[in-house]
Amino acid sequence: MALIDMQGLDPQLTASLFADSVCIGERSIDGEDCFVLKVEAEASSLRARNSSSVEIIRHTVWGYFSQRTGLLVQLEDSHLLQIRSSGGGAGGSVFWETTMESRLGDYRAVDGVNIAHAGRTAVSLVRFGDCQDGNTRTRMEEEWNIEEVDFNIWGLSMDCFLPPSDLREGKESQDVAVVKADARPPPLRIPAVTVRVGPSQVAAVNMDDSDSLVARS
Repeated sequence: MALIDMQGLDPQLTASLFADSVCIGERSIDGEDCFVLKVEAEASSLRARNSSSVEIIRHTVWGYFSQRTGLLVQLEDSHLLQIRSSGGGAGGSVFWETTMESRLGDYRAVDGVNIAHAGRTAVSLVRFGDCQDGNTRTRMEEEWNIEEVDFNIWGLSMDCFLPPSDLREGKESQDVAVVKADARPPPLRIPAVTVRVGPSQVAAVNMDDSDSLVARS
C-alpha cells in the first residue's frame, strides 16, 4: 500500500492541475468522446527549474475527459530539455524529450469518489542533437491495476507510506509499539489516497531513428 500522489489517480491533484487549462478540441478515445484540455508550464516556472547546464524548453500536459461522465480517460505529459556542452556552445547540446501517455479505466466509487483501478502507461524517451552514438529512442509500456483504495488511513501521513505486508513481517511488534506511544489519532488535513497496487508487466527496448519497433508488455 502506498500514498498515491501521481497525476491522474488523485482526484484533487487532477482538478488542481487542469484548473487553468484551455480546451483545444475534442477526440474519441476507445470509443469515448472526450474534451481535450491543455496545460503549458509558464516561462517563469521553466526558468526557475533551469540550471547552468540544463534548460527546460517546454513542459505540456494534455487531459482527455469523457463528455459523458467527466472522468479522466487519458493523460499525456511531454517534457523537452536541453543539456549544454561544457563549453556552453549550442553546437554541443543534447536534447532529451520524454513523453508519457496513460490510459485510465475501471473506475470504481470509493467513499463517493471515482478512482481508476486499472490502466496502461507508455513512456518514450528520445535523445537527439550532438550525440556521439547517434540519436536514440527508448520506449516502455506497463499495464497496471490497483487492488484496494482507501482514504484517511490512521497513522499514514504525507511523509510516509505503508509497505507491503511481506515487508512488515518481523517488524510488527516494533510498529505496534510506535503506534501505542500516541493513542490520539493525528489531525486530518487533506484526504490522503491509499492504494494497494497489483502486479504489472513492463517491457523496454532501445531503438535508433530508423527502427519502428515498439515494446509491449
